[in-house]
Amino acid sequence: MIDVMYANLVSSRLEKFKQVRNGVYTFRCPYCGDSEKHKNKTRGYFFAKKSGLVYKCHNCGVGRSFGNFLKDHASDLHDEYVLERYKQGLTGKGRNVADPDFKFEKPKFVKSQTDLPSVASLNNSHPAKGYLLGRGIPEKYFSEFYYAENFCQWTNQQKPTFKDVKKDHPRIIIPFIDTDGNWFGYQGRSLDFNDKMRYITIMLDEDHPKIYGLNRIKPQSTVYIVEGPFDSLFVENGVAMCGADVDISNYNWSHVYVFDNEPRNKQICDRISSAIDRGDPVVIWNSNIQEKDLNDMHVAGHDVQSLIESSTYQGLEAKVKFTEWKRV
Repeated sequence: MIDVMYANLVSSRLEKFKQVRNGVYTFRCPYCGDSEKHKNKTRGYFFAKKSGLVYKCHNCGVGRSFGNFLKDHASDLHDEYVLERYKQGLTGKGRNVADPDFKFEKPKFVKSQTDLPSVASLNNSHPAKGYLLGRGIPEKYFSEFYYAENFCQWTNQQKPTFKDVKKDHPRIIIPFIDTDGNWFGYQGRSLDFNDKMRYITIMLDEDHPKIYGLNRIKPQSTVYIVEGPFDSLFVENGVAMCGADVDISNYNWSHVYVFDNEPRNKQICDRISSAIDRGDPVVIWNSNIQEKDLNDMHVAGHDVQSLIESSTYQGLEAKVKFTEWKRV
């Protein structure tokens, strides 16, 4: 069960977590803090209901679906959890879809994706081209993105992934390409603005770091590490982290981390803090910048490269600027 796997993954973040019996887990409630007098009281519970887990606190009375619990207290795991449910064919009502007999073969590492049209080749009224134009993406990059009319079916041809393709849909394909020009993964960007899964990441090589733009950079120059593939197009020599746990230790780069401008986002704040503690240079945005990411800053008319270069800090100065930024 996917829920049990993610309950175990989040367990290290929950105080006094333990399994009572099969399908029942208890820990101190992260909503109310549980008992102030009795530190060993554990009145928060995960318990099995139908095909998944639900949360209930017997102190404050809070009840949440397991997915909403993760969204509240482990947003990084929540994103992965939603994608896993999507892949497994679990609907919003929690209904399981039977596993098909997939024959798992070694993933295809494709040199180029000739069976998909590039966004550049689509007519100007096509929704995929309209999406990129609406985001302010320079047209010179349109040939680097592709269009898949039936994303799930096409993905299953590259790597068996989706067990239920009844709700197949179109997506823009953002390829992850190594320095030799080979695809090792890709993201699919939904064209439906109401889609909860805006981005789906598919790795053809599970051992490869989830980094977009390796084929575009000059590794001997300063590499700017941003949060999304589209953002990387607005900075010189930029790559994008396409996962919260990307390890760049194998790359001998002189680099700068460029995180989104979201001082209320705990996950981003934690990542900035970790980068500063490692001694990495990071961008700390000025208080007069209201936009969330590089794409928005470009659309708003800012000189993104100049903003980044004038907002890069390291060491003690970075800690001071980071503290000021969080107060905005």
